[in-house]
Amino acid sequence: MGETWHPLVAEADFPEDGKLATRIAGWSVLVARTEDGFSAVNDRCTHQAALLSGGKVRRGAIMCPLHGARFEVATGRCIGGTYADLRRFDLRIVGGMIEVAVPDVPPGPHERPVES
Repeated sequence: MGETWHPLVAEADFPEDGKLATRIAGWSVLVARTEDGFSAVNDRCTHQAALLSGGKVRRGAIMCPLHGARFEVATGRCIGGTYADLRRFDLRIVGGMIEVAVPDVPPGPHERPVES
């Protein structure tokens, strides 16, 4: 299974609140800026498939707005709850543009968020 890089946004235009949710090739992607830099994860809580992008990014972690599960955005590791870790996506900055690599195959049902 391969991956393809996709340009997302200029680093200078990244939202002030420190997070950006988007869809890339069928994947729900959440990019977060922390004191350690930028990271990209699947925008889907592994507890009940809620969109994580509705939560707050604090101290390097995103909190699920549904039940409060917390995930470290740099690693995807669950740090508040006993849930599976998030899928991480590779991220790079090229010429001031943030790019994210997502799998060439679309996400399966277990990797898509429930959206209202």
